[in-house]
Amino acid sequence: MDHISRRQALGLFGALGMGAAVASCAGPGGTAPAAPNSVAAPATGEITGEVSFAHWRGEDKEVFDELIKRFTSANSGVSLTQNISTSNDYNAQGLQKLRGASIGDAFASFRGSQFSNFVEAGLYTNLTDSPAAAQYEPDLLAAGKSEDAQFGLPYQVVFPMPLINLDIFDRAGADIAPKDWDGFLGTCEALKSAGVVPISWPGGDVGNGGQLFNCMIINVAPADDMGTQIEQGTLKLTDDWYIGMLRQYQQLIPYLQPNSTGTAVEPAQSLFSRGDAAMLATGSYHLAAVRDLGAEFPMELIFPNTSTGGTSKYEGVYNATFILGVNADSDNQPAAMEWVNFLSDPENAGYYANETAQHVAVAGVEYTNEDLQKLSPWLEKKTALAPRFQFQNLDVRNAVEASATAVIAGTDPEQAAAEAQQIVDERV
Repeated sequence: MDHISRRQALGLFGALGMGAAVASCAGPGGTAPAAPNSVAAPATGEITGEVSFAHWRGEDKEVFDELIKRFTSANSGVSLTQNISTSNDYNAQGLQKLRGASIGDAFASFRGSQFSNFVEAGLYTNLTDSPAAAQYEPDLLAAGKSEDAQFGLPYQVVFPMPLINLDIFDRAGADIAPKDWDGFLGTCEALKSAGVVPISWPGGDVGNGGQLFNCMIINVAPADDMGTQIEQGTLKLTDDWYIGMLRQYQQLIPYLQPNSTGTAVEPAQSLFSRGDAAMLATGSYHLAAVRDLGAEFPMELIFPNTSTGGTSKYEGVYNATFILGVNADSDNQPAAMEWVNFLSDPENAGYYANETAQHVAVAGVEYTNEDLQKLSPWLEKKTALAPRFQFQNLDVRNAVEASATAVIAGTDPEQAAAEAQQIVDERV
């Protein structure tokens, strides 16, 4: 056997003494992780044994169950189990759960800080030369790279922009493609005059409520890497441009549902799916959930463009996430890799996409789902990779996004910015 898994290696280190093992772990003051290009590809061998697939998409369980049925039919020596956490738990505890590979021989990760932390912890094998990586649109693979190594494969392409009810927009005569901030406010006013809540916003849910931040900041920040620069201290939340964006948040208050900062995502979805709100300010990843709640109206996306004149740099935002990886700690890397290969096949990726109503980064997929067909033109627009995932420190991201929530709750924008900047300064 020419491969020693991380699990086996840790066992060996244990036999030699815990000191050596501890010294091999990355962490503050510890030994630096291996350079990305020196990380090994998944081990090869027989496609057999038990495989755990760890992720947070509980709403996709039945679709994955069907794909697992097809996978194990073609690979009779494999059993495959899903280990599903809530997104909040997975975001907070994913590293602890996957380290050691008691679960998650194959796993998914969020783009941004979680992916970076997993790389830093040595959790990934190197998929750069894998057959699976060759199946993806090259431009959509960046979120799974570290330096030049492809550790993960961003499976989903989602648009974190508000979903809209086209029937309500038609009745209200509201513009579905406002070119600037005044245009967007005009859209909101037309919807309000028609007697509906213009925007259903789950401000009580950090993960979903924060998606609006992507749209609000992308065209007003002085640099595309504004999140990175905020963490580095070269951009401040007390800068005029950021306070100006918070004032735009303040202008949305009349168009949100009551108690929006205390609204969880489920009631926000319900308000929209009943036709009592014209927009759901989360993203395209909620198409299937809204349909499951009984919505039959046609849907589109809208970009709350915060530009205040002239030509906008971007027409929208997208995210490449649900990054598939093979666990470096796994004792069954051949079968885990085969599962990732299977998911990356265009036919299987197409089944996943059409059944879950989410676009995927796999090339050559045919979209038969009517909602996906409706939103597919957004794949060709000039969209920016969602900036909220630039933050590597989750505390910093939460503090920054909380400044917007505070403004919606009634805090003065300058005060909210100063308080958030103080937290950022303490964390970086």
